[in-house]
Amino acid sequence: MFTGLIEAIGTVIGVTPSVSESRLSVATDLAGGLAVGDSLAVNGVCLTAVTVEPGVVQADIGPETAKVTTLGALRPGALVNLERPLRADGRLGGHFVQGHVDGTGRVDDIRPDADGCWLTVSYPPALAPYIVHRGSIAVDGISLTVAGLGADRVEVQIIPFTWSHTNLKALRLHDRVNIECDMLGKFVIRAAELMIGPVRASDKVC
Repeated sequence: MFTGLIEAIGTVIGVTPSVSESRLSVATDLAGGLAVGDSLAVNGVCLTAVTVEPGVVQADIGPETAKVTTLGALRPGALVNLERPLRADGRLGGHFVQGHVDGTGRVDDIRPDADGCWLTVSYPPALAPYIVHRGSIAVDGISLTVAGLGADRVEVQIIPFTWSHTNLKALRLHDRVNIECDMLGKFVIRAAELMIGPVRASDKVC
């Protein structure tokens, strides 16, 4: 379990493909606080550290993960958001983030506003029932608040601290980002489906 509060920005230093998966190597100061087998959220995707060396952590990306997230497109030099799991005695400053990405979105607009900016991301129609105005959403692992909501896009306001302490500053128009909807909304929709049947995007109430 994560919170969506990014601890560090790592740099991809290698992606080594194999028959069944890819080995991702990330340079990060967090390596000193990790052990083999520990979980690490990389751009909002929960991965398992398979090797840990001074300043470098490696994790495997399976075929399904590469297909449904943006991790399969990572290349050396890319900046990635990193977060270690929430400790049982830690503070929940963001929202509950599982590291299980629901889909990928596309950056449609980056609009400066004073010292911060507005980010507009389009999302797959299937995610619409799980996104609510003023609710929480994780974009590349960052806990954000839905400030504007359309039929197929969401607007979030990025404060200067978040802009400078995450990989958002490296985003460009049409880049893909990982989206994880609030898990509480998923439970609500699942309960509704069991009682009244499948919930369609057109049934969403905001």
